[in-house]
Amino acid sequence: MTRLLHYLSLCLLSCFALAGPAHTQAQSAATASPLLLQPAAVFDGQALHPGWAVLVEGERIKAVGPAAQLAAPADARAVPLPGLTLLPGLIEGHAHLLLHPYNETSWDDQVLRESQALRVARATAHARRTLLAGFTTARDLGTEGADYADVGLKQAIDQGIIPGPRLLIATRALVATGCYGPRLSVDVAVPQGAQEVSGPDEIVRAVREQVSRGADVVKVYADYRLSAGGPAVPTFSQDELNVLVTTARGLGRPVVAHASTPEGMRRATLAGVETIEHGDQGTADVFRLMKQRGVALCPTVAAGDAILQYRGWRKGQGPEPERISQKKASVAAARRAGVALVLGGDVGVFPHGDNAREAELLVREYGFSPLEVLRQATSGNAQLLHLPDRGQIQPGLLADLVAVPGDPTQDVAPLRQVQWVMKGGVVYLTPKSTN
Repeated sequence: MTRLLHYLSLCLLSCFALAGPAHTQAQSAATASPLLLQPAAVFDGQALHPGWAVLVEGERIKAVGPAAQLAAPADARAVPLPGLTLLPGLIEGHAHLLLHPYNETSWDDQVLRESQALRVARATAHARRTLLAGFTTARDLGTEGADYADVGLKQAIDQGIIPGPRLLIATRALVATGCYGPRLSVDVAVPQGAQEVSGPDEIVRAVREQVSRGADVVKVYADYRLSAGGPAVPTFSQDELNVLVTTARGLGRPVVAHASTPEGMRRATLAGVETIEHGDQGTADVFRLMKQRGVALCPTVAAGDAILQYRGWRKGQGPEPERISQKKASVAAARRAGVALVLGGDVGVFPHGDNAREAELLVREYGFSPLEVLRQATSGNAQLLHLPDRGQIQPGLLADLVAVPGDPTQDVAPLRQVQWVMKGGVVYLTPKSTN
């Protein structure tokens, strides 16, 4: 009990260190005057509209349209955003706020050697960086050994204690017994990076437990490596995955699957998961099945790119690693099959706040247009992740808005130059901010 109280006190201290500005801004949103946002153009989630303006009242968008035709209340305050394009707050499809880059500390050492208090303190900084990078929503897919720490992190953001994106959380995630890590000697049992389960009874109990603790989504590792450097193999039977998805659906929760092998992807798709994360070895047959079943792919190209560079790959010098070539072939096959894509980079493997890295790589190395990735990061992710109240600039939706220079529908570079951020009608970043 003493240890638990000490841990909780440290978590609270880390939260209060950033509490002031976020809490004050959140309180003022409901009572502030309406804001008339005057950018050079508005990207509404689908198309660019030069000369448009947006009226915000409270935490919602009240009106949007050509500036000359937009009627604003007498008490509305004008917010000039010259030279900037206003777009919906970006949505990160795959994050781990409780991880930090592996070239700083290995995954094993983060899980085994870093206290939860330290990891939560880091995560508060990660949340702030994510928000100021223009990502006002993030799907956080597993605490990686930090138990249910994401539940408190989400609560702290929602209550205005710390600044950060709106979170969809997966809590502990599920792995087959003996099929994850960290791994030490066979004689030593160590805490695992996810919750281990075997058989239908354990699966049902774990899904119910995670949902009862606050999981918005249930994540399962449909395949994984059984040894360091070894090949990934399917780790759950078809029947086990079927039970997992059925249980989660009955509780109103979607299931997402980490899967990179064709068989792991196939089983997860047949079971009824909503998204496949990674999909490195996806084949034409698997992607056709995913298309038929309405399963989306989150390719996370930025994670593999970062990891290979950590391991010594000098990008742009010498031959391209096989893993990168395989990923490019997989993404191309998914596109040919018409599989819907979630934009998400597996951020945490690389630095939080560098979320635009996924969009950049998709444009520069995977053949996507800036408009395609911009749609994916806004209205596309909102639709696939069941977020009807955001992702577009329309009356009645949440006033989660971001402004960047130039035209991001023609050049992805502006996504790294976020100048202004609003979440729920509260402004967190302005062009003159020192944040």
